[in-house]
Amino acid sequence: MPNRQNKHLMERYAFIGTYLGLLFLVMAGVMLIPLLCLFFVPREAIFAPAFIVPAAILAGLGLLLRYGLRLHKLSSLDFNESSVVVLVTWVAISLGGAIPYILISGMSFSHAVFDSVSGWTTTGLSLLDIPHAPVILLFYRAWTQFIGGAGIAIIMLASLTGVGAQHLYSAEGKGTLIKPNVLASARIVVSLYLGYFLFGTAAYLVLGMNLLDAVVHCFAAISTGGFANYTQSFGYFNSALVEFVTIILMILGNLSFLTGYFIAKGKLKSILRNGELKVLTVSLLIAIPLVFLGVTSGIYSTGSKALRVAVFETISAITTTGFSTVNYNDPTWADSGVFILIVLMLIGGGTCSTAGGIKQYRVYMMYKSVLWHLKKSLMPEQAISRNYIWEGDQKGYVNDSKFRGIGSFVFLYMALYIVGVTIIAFSIDPTTGQPYHLKEAMFEFASSIGTVGLSVGVSTTSAPLLVIWTETIGMLLGRLEFFVVFLAVIKLGKDAIPSRFR
Repeated sequence: MPNRQNKHLMERYAFIGTYLGLLFLVMAGVMLIPLLCLFFVPREAIFAPAFIVPAAILAGLGLLLRYGLRLHKLSSLDFNESSVVVLVTWVAISLGGAIPYILISGMSFSHAVFDSVSGWTTTGLSLLDIPHAPVILLFYRAWTQFIGGAGIAIIMLASLTGVGAQHLYSAEGKGTLIKPNVLASARIVVSLYLGYFLFGTAAYLVLGMNLLDAVVHCFAAISTGGFANYTQSFGYFNSALVEFVTIILMILGNLSFLTGYFIAKGKLKSILRNGELKVLTVSLLIAIPLVFLGVTSGIYSTGSKALRVAVFETISAITTTGFSTVNYNDPTWADSGVFILIVLMLIGGGTCSTAGGIKQYRVYMMYKSVLWHLKKSLMPEQAISRNYIWEGDQKGYVNDSKFRGIGSFVFLYMALYIVGVTIIAFSIDPTTGQPYHLKEAMFEFASSIGTVGLSVGVSTTSAPLLVIWTETIGMLLGRLEFFVVFLAVIKLGKDAIPSRFR
């Protein structure tokens, strides 16, 4: 019996390895795309090995796994097995993605992994010396956000035909299918994504950006990533029109791809009854006036500039994009404004989108659960009601299992947030020799775990390595939404134990 179990286990891991091989081969090609920059800046050809080396490593591993296992037919993976595939792929691409930072900019391993994870998870926090970074590296880091926003599994599914990919799609955090067929859904996601990119790039070019700035900032905006080519982020441009286009792109990136699909199809009724859009709208209607009246109106001499800043910063926070036009370390930026941005970063963006955070869907569900609980308390005991919310153009009936799942996620999210804040708050700020302020710790880890990218100055090259790795792990856990990571680790640990000891 144990031999049969071990044989079955080895067979399942052979399938897992084959899927990993496919993903590694795709990601090897992704790592080579920045070399296209050499057609525009041939003087940077000396940096080509920085991308060829990780691509070769990934391709070698991919070929070994894909063809060395000699599987002629792929089998469906269950959710736990898909979790292993997703986790291993994200760890591998995060480590491989750090190589260009090390070879080009001479960053340390920890700092390079930090920027790599920040890119792939679409966070946007960075330790890179941006003013001295070459064009190819600026393009590369925005490119990682563009790919990470769509999702590594999505890229594979759109370019390869797989068997039983539903669990792989779900493990990537894209649980809501646009079409019954997973491959068709993935292709719609990629089509929408490319449509956003073409619109955004064209708009930026019309407004006077050069090609590099237009492409890089569009990549970062629609992926809700936040990497910019300038240390001042969007404050460098100081343009209301550029900020307006960016706001549109950030909101598009924040929307679930299902909502984006309905917008493209002109299904107005489905859009208006979308719970996530209601949370987004109400949150901004509350946050923008508070930031305007409590913070920006007292800083800027004109009401239009104060309103611009209030609108841009709040939208950047709740969409988890991380662009900014101001410096939050400025003493004139009130703590009340910082607190509002922390709340918005914790709420986060839409489910099945490029955004992070707890997600507007879960917030909406918790709000509805309160209403349903009150309603049930007022009804006769024998009364039966079926609760639902609109999911696209269909009613999604809600049961206790879904509420438990949401409650578990929110509890875990806030528990890990508290752990991260505690670690940072007890760490020593090298610039002052004192522990970081609680405000700084709360803001920075909300930005990390929510994959936002806004900063109050904690994430610097001089920060303690404990802080850097706490934020790095927070970014990865936030992007993969915890359960995928935990399930993968539990499965790997359990399967590593010989069957006679289980």
